Amino acid sequence: MARKKDDDLLIEDELAAAFLNDDDLTQEPQDDPVQVAATIIDEEPEDDFPGQLAVDVYETNDELVIKARTAGVNKDDLDVSISEGILTISGTLSSGDESEANNWHIQECYWGEFSRTLALPLAVKEDEAKAALKDGVLTISFPKVVQEQAKKIQIM
Repeated sequence: MARKKDDDLLIEDELAAAFLNDDDLTQEPQDDPVQVAATIIDEEPEDDFPGQLAVDVYETNDELVIKARTAGVNKDDLDVSISEGILTISGTLSSGDESEANNWHIQECYWGEFSRTLALPLAVKEDEAKAALKDGVLTISFPKVVQEQAKKIQIM
């Protein structure tokens, strides 16, 4: 699909909306953009909701491959499991900086627990999965289950 000239504005609006929660949408709009940004930054994050991990899922002739950008995560802090076609990747991203900040000016990086659960789009051999962490990218591959082609039965 070809993009139009004004599509970038829509993308920026969608990006901004992704950082707003429902409470932000019900508040009265403010005239000062700096005050709006400060209001959003000053809000306390919810501790019960782990960060969402972005993934790419694709298949080759023989495998189903899942890739996730996990830069800064130690492999000992990652947990990957699969059960009945449901893959779960979870872990903890530590900033490595234990100092107490008194006044944040910008906080865009996510630190803490993250998790992603997804249903695999096709049948795989779960017991033959391979996982590797290289250059901040977690790659998980599964051999595909080869489904036999339907056989034609001759009618006599």
